[in-house]
Amino acid sequence: MSDAKAIMEMIKENDITYVDLRFTDPRGKMQHVTQHIDTIDEESLAEGFMFDGSSIAGWKAINESDMTLMPDLYRCYVDPFFAQPTLAVFCDVLEPSTGEAYSRDPRSTAKAALAHMESAGIGDTAFFGPEAEFFIFEDVKIDVSMNRAMYAVDSTEGPYNSAKDYEEGNMGHRPGVKGGYFPVPPIDSGQDIRSEMLSVMADMGVPVEKHHHEVAPSQHELGMKFGTLIETADNLQLYKYSVHQVAHAYGVSATFLPKPIAGDNGSGMHVHQSIWKEGKPLFAGNGYADLSEMALFYIGG
Repeated sequence: MSDAKAIMEMIKENDITYVDLRFTDPRGKMQHVTQHIDTIDEESLAEGFMFDGSSIAGWKAINESDMTLMPDLYRCYVDPFFAQPTLAVFCDVLEPSTGEAYSRDPRSTAKAALAHMESAGIGDTAFFGPEAEFFIFEDVKIDVSMNRAMYAVDSTEGPYNSAKDYEEGNMGHRPGVKGGYFPVPPIDSGQDIRSEMLSVMADMGVPVEKHHHEVAPSQHELGMKFGTLIETADNLQLYKYSVHQVAHAYGVSATFLPKPIAGDNGSGMHVHQSIWKEGKPLFAGNGYADLSEMALFYIGG
């Protein structure tokens, strides 16, 4: 059975009404266009869908705006947030005149990096395990106008709210500065929302592991299993998508900004990395910190 035929059967089995074509722009933001099921068949899934690349910052000029979204039929899932039954599909971006991968498409760039690693004989497999942290706020204000520039965020977990009057009373039980790693509720007020985020990720095919409160008040982390480059990059996009969408559904706002709060921990994203060849880890060795020469050169860039 062809991949396109399998997708068409999946569409039928799940009573899908829309297919959401998703890709990543140069800033790392996921973009999408939604096709009605009447426009979807085996031929269109194999040939791709045209879109206006000039409207994506950093891509095409308006006089050469046509680009092609080519669905990756191995990476699709039913979106759990949309009201109408919708199958979401990750896409590569192609040059329509040649059918080649577009050089500024992050997903295609990742594929090119893997191809270079293999063709150069460096290794045959690379694994990546990102650990992205984020904050959740109940109120976010931003203003850049003629006479001022400001932002303000607020969270009931913030120690700056210890003396604030709440209609239902101030219950206390909040982490202190750098005190969020990692007490049980009620000090950790994010247990349920994190569980929801992780469950939604799993529903979309992300291999999940854990979640916990992070060091700063209002700061959190979800854990997913490491994987190959394309797989993990797709999973990280779903991680961020799930966090933003679930937070929105709960009436709060999530951000991956590195330092939204002064005087406390910021958010980072450690990335565990390894290169393998014929089943052997090439970064393991007898040098500094039990690393190989390749690992030291890799660290040095």
